[in-house]
Amino acid sequence: MQSQVLIITYYWPPSSGAGVQRWLKFSKFLPENGWDPVILTIDPEYATYPATDDSLCSEISKELKVHRTKATDYFRFYKKDKSKIPSAGFATDGKKNLVGKILRFVRGNFFIPDPRRGWNKFAFKEACRLIETEGIKHIITTSPPHSTQLIGLKLKKRYPEIKWIADLRDPWTDIYYYDQFYHTRIAKSIDRHFEKEVLINADRIITVGNSLRDIFTSKCPVIKDKIEIITNGYDEDDFKNQVTVTPEIFTISYIGTLSDAYPVSGFINSIRNLSVKDYKIKLKFVGSLSPGQKELILSGTGNSAVEFIPHVDHNDAIKYMMESSVLLLIIPNHRSNRSIITGKLFEYLATGKPVLCIGPGDGDAAVILSETMHGRCAGYTDIQKISSIIEEYYKCNYLPNKYPVEKYSRRSLTTRLARVF
Repeated sequence: MQSQVLIITYYWPPSSGAGVQRWLKFSKFLPENGWDPVILTIDPEYATYPATDDSLCSEISKELKVHRTKATDYFRFYKKDKSKIPSAGFATDGKKNLVGKILRFVRGNFFIPDPRRGWNKFAFKEACRLIETEGIKHIITTSPPHSTQLIGLKLKKRYPEIKWIADLRDPWTDIYYYDQFYHTRIAKSIDRHFEKEVLINADRIITVGNSLRDIFTSKCPVIKDKIEIITNGYDEDDFKNQVTVTPEIFTISYIGTLSDAYPVSGFINSIRNLSVKDYKIKLKFVGSLSPGQKELILSGTGNSAVEFIPHVDHNDAIKYMMESSVLLLIIPNHRSNRSIITGKLFEYLATGKPVLCIGPGDGDAAVILSETMHGRCAGYTDIQKISSIIEEYYKCNYLPNKYPVEKYSRRSLTTRLARVF
């Protein structure tokens, strides 16, 4: 009989995003490693998702036990249309007027660590029931939202014999948009206290990269021996029916969200310079773009060879990747940007297409591209280097190395996860 592990996650299909796929895929392969996952998540009727993807629901195994609870929806005071709630909870909604600042202040000082904590009391009650009726000995809490980690903290205090693994996919009080919430000194102190309590009390901690591990260990050195890096990855099954296409016009594609925190000026200036040299380049942006970014791209390129495609499901996102000449990766410009490894990076690797990364040259994403020889990195404003990389790709002087990337497959990563248990 396989051991059960309770996975507590706010984001689950029909929600979309890297956080959803991380545990959807782990749950898919855990039974192969002797573990029977049990999912505890929020009922979609009470949830506030930044985006949805109903196609992911078909990936949930019929044998997988999924328990959903209601929640108090604090976001209802912000917008009636829950489908428009930004992923960063007010930080990336583009409202720079007084009302926007007030909303961010309220969010940062009255909803600590985040407004999705309205789910906590319901999730905690259901988790207690499952632990006591199912005899569960292992639990995982995954964040963001970091309020989910407080469920694990409370469960650990009630059931000290439980083995609690905290999965932290992003920085907590060091996230790149944190300062946009105008925290008071007291609010920051409370938030940092929650963060440290989770780090100290969790039996094991999982994070997605070296720099993020260093951020957490710098705050709490005693956790050094209990923190493990398990990156995001790609599922080979997602690529089985996909066909690689070489577009007639050299096409650079960006897949995903592009808020104002993602610097694009250096890239756009490079494209404009190359167009003067008579390079024929098409740009595709697939996903959610802020109005400011869209205007900047259109005014900066000065041509019609730009296509904007709204949010698509996961299968179509991969299709657009496979139909590109080059895949563009942009890292938000922030003091913690070295730690940012977007989930799509690993699917970029799986396509076999060359990657252009705009961000810190010593960041975790750049290191992975360098190690796998699947792409190059340039600084945000290094127009000359960005241009030279694109020229190299354009002339086919650089092709992704056949360096194996299987260690980033979801199946391989789940095997590593099982060892942490």
